Amino acid sequence: MNFFSTDEQLEQLGQSVLETTFSQFSTLAREQIALTWIVYDPPVLVNTGGALTPDAFWNHPVRGFTYRGAERVYPASVVKLFYLVAAHEWLEKGMTGESKELERAMRDMIVDSSNDATSLVMDILSGTTSGPELPPGPFDTWKYQRLIVNRYYQSLGWDELGDINVCQKTWCDGPYGRERAFYGQMLENRNMLTTNATARLLHSIVGGVAVSSTRGTAMMKLMKRDIKPELLPQEVEEDQITGFLGAGLPENAQIWSKAGWTSQVRHDAAYIEIPDLRPYLLIVFTEGKPQAKSREILPFISQQVVEAIRSLGS
Repeated sequence: MNFFSTDEQLEQLGQSVLETTFSQFSTLAREQIALTWIVYDPPVLVNTGGALTPDAFWNHPVRGFTYRGAERVYPASVVKLFYLVAAHEWLEKGMTGESKELERAMRDMIVDSSNDATSLVMDILSGTTSGPELPPGPFDTWKYQRLIVNRYYQSLGWDELGDINVCQKTWCDGPYGRERAFYGQMLENRNMLTTNATARLLHSIVGGVAVSSTRGTAMMKLMKRDIKPELLPQEVEEDQITGFLGAGLPENAQIWSKAGWTSQVRHDAAYIEIPDLRPYLLIVFTEGKPQAKSREILPFISQQVVEAIRSLGS
């Protein structure tokens, strides 16, 4: 059971966005995209700095649309949102101590999507380190420790998190040694997420109920993106706006997001505010080499969703 309700209005709008997208991009097969879209009708309960208690927040109904939202997909760097929330949980509970290096790593993991920073965050979360292959006994202990982030998310009891896997570091060239062994011979232990699971986590962050209102605000600060071309970071392969959802927004929009990309996938998870329109979450995962290379598909979908939001009024 999802945390949002569905209705005929959003179903028609969402299906229209998809059909227009399939018509526009012939290389995009229907099984190569997953999407979850959450609309915040007034009174808006998100981005308030955590004004609502968790109980009040979770009992407040929201509506949405999903397409293949429960399908497991390799998430690339979108998984870093899950590590960010876990790191704040560990800090809040005293399971790890505040440090300038952890603070720097969390920032670089989200703002710049640094894989090296993510490696340190995962080491701190799990008490494990990368290195040569281990003998069976020590490796079993290492694997149990590394799975602590999965256990944390299972402990939340959210239906959407039932099938996710969030236990691997993110890589530039790929894993070696014990990290490669941990992936499994057929890579069966890769990270896997769904757009519905990602939407629920992002919903909790923007609602101010992920760990605490103060920590939710800190997470939002890291996720805030500039969308004006002249403000985008230069000399980077991907700036998390160009070719992603932020590129399809009007210049007066605000976006908090985390993108992910490899040679096989291109994803984005975003919370978006446009003046005089309803705020919304949009999570889009696309798979396949043509989609991974395309810098047009996600901005096109984003533009279509903006038009759909306009049709709903303020």
